[in-house]
Amino acid sequence: MRTEVSALISVHPDAVIGEGVVIEPFSTIHENVVIGDNTWIGSNVTIMPGARIGSNCKIFPGAVISAVPQDLKFFGEITTVEIGDHTTIREYVTINRGTIDKTKTVVGKHCLIMAYVHIAHDCEVGDHCIIANAVNMAGHVSVGNSTVIGGMSAVHQFVKIGEHVMISGGSLIRKDVPPFIKAGREPLSYVGINTTGLKRRGFQAFEIDLIQAIYRIIFVKFNNTSKALQYVIENFDDSAYKTIIVDFIKSSKRGLLKGYGRESAKSL
Repeated sequence: MRTEVSALISVHPDAVIGEGVVIEPFSTIHENVVIGDNTWIGSNVTIMPGARIGSNCKIFPGAVISAVPQDLKFFGEITTVEIGDHTTIREYVTINRGTIDKTKTVVGKHCLIMAYVHIAHDCEVGDHCIIANAVNMAGHVSVGNSTVIGGMSAVHQFVKIGEHVMISGGSLIRKDVPPFIKAGREPLSYVGINTTGLKRRGFQAFEIDLIQAIYRIIFVKFNNTSKALQYVIENFDDSAYKTIIVDFIKSSKRGLLKGYGRESAKSL
């Protein structure tokens, strides 16, 4: 398939443009940019130095990819934005490139990044994620695979969000959100397992029951996270899901979101 480049665009001669790429009028592609095969770039898109865009992506009008970080500690180091294959970036999304900390900002494969989202420097968004309209991520945020963040949510810098998470729209995400759960309310709280999302992705009933049982100990039965985590380690059989949950909580630096409806530990 032939690459279509309008005469009404600006493409730096050092940019690497794949086969079958379509770039609509009034877009600007800077130097040190790579765009994979069969990607569509809409009108009035600005792709700045350091962008690495995969194949079969769609980038809608007004998006700005790989602008320098909004970080006073950035001194012009060579960094990148990496966007995986089959990802859609809607109107007026802004994705800033990394700093010396991680050297790159990453958005995975098969993601949908809706209009007006901002993804700051050094963020890492996994595969198959949906980031809804006007979500704003500060720097160094990590989002696991197959996670959905509802529209107009704000994510504090250095927050970690696990895989297969569903977060309610309009949330203020100040603490880490462990995998496989739903989060909502204010302040942001655990509101159950992401059962619908897990079923859609092929999780079996016994797997969902196990995840729910672990989180009942962590968020419902106990007030003390360390005590709850030790109980899970000692009383649940080893499994991939137990390992993922325990490792996430152990590695949390900002602490976890709140639980709700806690019962006395004496009921165990």
